[in-house]
Amino acid sequence: MKKLSAEQLWMTCLAIATLFGVLVIGASSAANDKRPNVLFLLTDDQRPDTIHELGNASIDTPNLDALARRGVSFTRAVCANPICTPSRAEILSGCSGFRNGVIDFGKTIDPALKLWPQTMTEAGYHSWYVGKWHNDGKPVQRGYEQTLGLFTGGGGKWWKDQVDWKGTPVTGYRGWVFQDDEQHLFPERGVGLTPDISGKFADAAIEFIRSKPIEPFFLQVAFTAPHDPLYFPPNFESKYAADELPLPENFLPEHPFDHGNFDGRDEQLLPWPRTPKMIRELLAVYYAVISDMDHQVGRIVAALRETGQFDNTIIIFSSDHGLGVGSHGLRGKQSMYEHTINVPLVIAGPGIPQGQVSEAQVYLRELYPTTCDLVGIKVPNTVEGKSFAKIVKGDSNHTHNHVFCYFRDKQRMVRDSRWKLIHYPAIDRWQLFDLEADPYEMSDLSKDETKANVMTRLRDLLHREQVAAADPLAAD
Repeated sequence: MKKLSAEQLWMTCLAIATLFGVLVIGASSAANDKRPNVLFLLTDDQRPDTIHELGNASIDTPNLDALARRGVSFTRAVCANPICTPSRAEILSGCSGFRNGVIDFGKTIDPALKLWPQTMTEAGYHSWYVGKWHNDGKPVQRGYEQTLGLFTGGGGKWWKDQVDWKGTPVTGYRGWVFQDDEQHLFPERGVGLTPDISGKFADAAIEFIRSKPIEPFFLQVAFTAPHDPLYFPPNFESKYAADELPLPENFLPEHPFDHGNFDGRDEQLLPWPRTPKMIRELLAVYYAVISDMDHQVGRIVAALRETGQFDNTIIIFSSDHGLGVGSHGLRGKQSMYEHTINVPLVIAGPGIPQGQVSEAQVYLRELYPTTCDLVGIKVPNTVEGKSFAKIVKGDSNHTHNHVFCYFRDKQRMVRDSRWKLIHYPAIDRWQLFDLEADPYEMSDLSKDETKANVMTRLRDLLHREQVAAADPLAAD
């Protein structure tokens, strides 16, 4: 055999190394190509009972209906803390507010925590963000690579007083504007919410989708709908006749006591007492905004189909919390009732059973580890949430025996498969509901002597949850 010269040997090794590198890169690229995209659609203030396919005959949501028929819908998914910023911080961090540091507005997410988009980006995903940003910093400082249609504060100098659909002064999203990652502001696109804002978010999402990246993408689209201020979207002005809409089953003119937010901004949006006419008119515009958002979801899904990415995309649809809209006499969130702590949650995509409905109790903060499991990414050690990927895949039907929720220092709640106990620490008041017999929570059994054992068990359970979470109120 002819002996190779040193130069020939070096060139041969280089060629082999180069070929090996190409094979490795090709294999890595092929692995990435097989990983599904993730499209996370998050709304704001959307009640869990606002999808036609899941039982609301009064609302028109054809695109969410199609998503529900194609995937798994959860009827007992909960946000642990029913206000925007804390709920979104839990989603981003996979941790409770007691762990991530965001129990209320104006708080910073613990920088020691690895956030959902950071994990996706490090795993080779393009992490993109569209829409409302309501946490500290900016999306590109929290793991997202790029934003389009970013909507957040900063436009106060252009703000002019506005009124909503019924002439009430606007108190939400004052001075919010569209902007880019270099902090250029675009007040010409509207300052504050506009009737067509859901369409603007959809346009941005579609632009990302049509870029057809080689690597998989993680795209979060954060709609403002159906948060106030409410306006009838274009072409939806006559969608619903207010006098034909049924009231919530648990409608009340007033809540029977101060639940800890009577003076809050949300409750000031309607006068007391609430009237049937008032709530029906509110539902008409609330449903119209949801139907418009549903239409925009349809446009986004159509873009996935048009670009050949639909079959390899996991779609997650949810909301940061629910809303009162007249239930129990409340207008806003900030309560422990089912219409507020429960959220709509639908997950569909490759490998996910179709047309399934699950009653498993899951937290919004568990979307992070669940998604990691679904796409084959290791869950970071900083994540507290428990993956429910086995439920999504149809391999299990159970996660938590109970869930624990909280609002400032005003409310604490624990709910098992049947019973719910709510505590109002500021006034030391309790409520106990049998959700099997009383799903609309109209009969408080906390003083029923025949339920004393249930009360004792749930009070002990609630205290244990508070201690485990390092809740400052646990010692009280």
